[in-house]
Amino acid sequence: MSSNTRHLAGVTDTIEPWRLLAETADFLIVAKPTRMLTQPGKEAHKTDSLITRVNQEFPEARIVHRLDWDTSGVMVLARHARAHRALSIAFQDRLTQKRYIAHVDRAPVPPQGLIDRPIGPDREHRPRYRIDEEQGRPSQTRYAVQDETADYARLELEPITGRSHQLRVHLLSIGHPIQGDTLYHPQAQNHGRLMLHAESLSFPDPVRGVMQTFSDPAPF
Repeated sequence: MSSNTRHLAGVTDTIEPWRLLAETADFLIVAKPTRMLTQPGKEAHKTDSLITRVNQEFPEARIVHRLDWDTSGVMVLARHARAHRALSIAFQDRLTQKRYIAHVDRAPVPPQGLIDRPIGPDREHRPRYRIDEEQGRPSQTRYAVQDETADYARLELEPITGRSHQLRVHLLSIGHPIQGDTLYHPQAQNHGRLMLHAESLSFPDPVRGVMQTFSDPAPF
């Protein structure tokens, strides 16, 4: 990839491949690397993406949910229309459980809690989002400190809702932006990537209804 596009947000510019974690007749569990789009964008330079690459091996695979371009981690893809509908409803009705790992500069006080603040688009600073008490959509995130060093605090995050940039905006709102976040951290250049990873995903099996859990340990 040419140097003039390498640092454009939304351009798939990683040499790390996607990984197949599990496969059934109904769905695939895959690991998305950082700096890879979940699906193609509208612009000509955003045609490369996770689903584009997965479809080369599994043409039937369909996107059910998304991870941000610079967020890595575990995702589920549907393999047929029935599974896609069931999984989409599960995400819509909040029948899924997601756990993320993030690094911030220092531990929040208290070390665990619930962030309950509405989020909406920051129309003056697109593509950013912001806390919007008047017109934002209700958003909740649980957090807990796992570890703390001189360089970072490691947090476990559980998004209850699924708003765009929710974890990033919520942590920023309590004064703890995620390390490496080029949109929200003032010293993002100190890290080679966004330090946010979707480590675990639980959802009801789209055919049998039994809860399934899959994980992919954070690479940091």
